[in-house]
Amino acid sequence: MRNHKRATVYFSADIFKALRMKAAATHRSMSELVDEAVKDALAEDAADFDAFTLLRDEPVTPFDSFVSGLRQRGAL
Repeated sequence: MRNHKRATVYFSADIFKALRMKAAATHRSMSELVDEAVKDALAEDAADFDAFTLLRDEPVTPFDSFVSGLRQRGAL
């Protein structure tokens, strides 16, 4: 067995039932499904952090200045 850690997680009754049903339908354990869902969420966070790093040096325009500029250019 890989390096696993045990945790207690509480789900609402409906989510627990759905998870149990999906595990049975996909022939996977509930732990596998939860582990995969958490990995996906963390991968999404990592992608967001990468995007923030790329945009770190982008100029920032305050919202009020942007709206004023729209008005001055006749867009509003």
